[in-house]
Amino acid sequence: MTVLVPISLYGWIVVVTVLFTFMPPRRAVIAAFIGGWLFLPQAGIPIPGFPDLDKLSATAMGAVLGVMFFDGGQLARFRFGWVDLPMIVWCGCNVPSAVTNDLGWWEGCSGLLRDLFTWGVPYFMGRLYFRDLGALRELAIGFFLGGLVYVPFCVYELRMSPHLHEMVYGFHPSNFMMTLRYGGYRPMVFMQHGLMVGMWMVSASLIGVWLWHTGSVRSLFAAPMWLLVGGQVLITVLCKSTGALFLMALGLGVLIINKTTRNAALLVFVMSLTPLYMLVRAEGWWDGKALIDLGGMINQERADSIAGRLENEDILIAKASEKPIWGWGGWGRWRVYDSRGKDITVSDGFWVIARGEKGMVGLISLTGIALVPFIVLLRKIPPGDWAHPAVAGASSLAMLLLLYSIDNLFNAMLNPIYMLAAGGLSSLNVALPNARPAMPPIPEYRLPRAPSGRSERSST
Repeated sequence: MTVLVPISLYGWIVVVTVLFTFMPPRRAVIAAFIGGWLFLPQAGIPIPGFPDLDKLSATAMGAVLGVMFFDGGQLARFRFGWVDLPMIVWCGCNVPSAVTNDLGWWEGCSGLLRDLFTWGVPYFMGRLYFRDLGALRELAIGFFLGGLVYVPFCVYELRMSPHLHEMVYGFHPSNFMMTLRYGGYRPMVFMQHGLMVGMWMVSASLIGVWLWHTGSVRSLFAAPMWLLVGGQVLITVLCKSTGALFLMALGLGVLIINKTTRNAALLVFVMSLTPLYMLVRAEGWWDGKALIDLGGMINQERADSIAGRLENEDILIAKASEKPIWGWGGWGRWRVYDSRGKDITVSDGFWVIARGEKGMVGLISLTGIALVPFIVLLRKIPPGDWAHPAVAGASSLAMLLLLYSIDNLFNAMLNPIYMLAAGGLSSLNVALPNARPAMPPIPEYRLPRAPSGRSERSST
């Protein structure tokens, strides 16, 4: 680990705060969370009495300071609503989870603070700044641009092997062997795992395809949108994340079919997949053999991987059932150990981790964080209008939240940028009337002012 790690993490707090002085607050938030997530190191600096300083907490601290110092009026106008209950419960249930396991109030409050930085602050920023369809479209474009920024780094690591993080920060964030895939490399860039990069590129590509397909964005940087989208999708495929690519195909397929059928049935079905899987697996009604067979259609390695995940999932579900309401609390107490104290479980799915650590209260609130914003959009805007150019940004972000919740059934890849989308979509509960809203004109997307003082812009 080089000296650049603490410099970048502490320095990022200052950089994010300063962003609010020369950028509109909304764009400062987009730049802060996407930039920090894509390029800060996978490392934590211990701070006595507080959660470690890492890329998530550094970005959150800078964003909070920026809003307090330079946009305090926005804070004064904010009001909580029922849509915020899942996030409030998710962060707050750390306290009863710790207390009921005799870990103490200090442990509970520490977990509360950790989750506020990781989940609460980005959600809160989404509620503050992405409160209408135009703002959500701008956030969606930010997702797409973040994917474009990562394209050359992914290309480099596809060719030269994943070692950019080691080159810059002095260490490799995880086992290098996990980057080997299908006779080549799976990029990691500055993230913890290749799966995380794959899901990020899938998210950006899905949004890009949908914005282009609906005519919401026709060009960026004077380049036609179809060309930018095509290049990004190609690199996304080369990232070799089979599960993430399946989710992209699912999400785009549902959006395109919905554009034709203009019916909520398919959207509701996809929304139900996550809670349905949790129910049948937790109650032991389904052994998951069909998933193993599906993986075997790809290759035996994939089938063995799924079988191993399901086996460990069964063990962890049984352990979580011993403390069903508030869970086991932190410090890995929800895991399973042998008689010598050795951990014998592998935890992949975030949902089973949440259930073990925070119980059913935590699991229900985690599920609500992804599903409530989707339900809000479904209530406020008829499915037939989801392909309207002015709504395309919001509908693509809502679909991403569903796909992220499905991905969390099998992986535990935290990403605060999805929480920006969750907060923004939840704000539509207040921002849009109950009646069908009149579609606003599609705003022109302007790029940040160039250093020469001349504005660059793209036509949409």
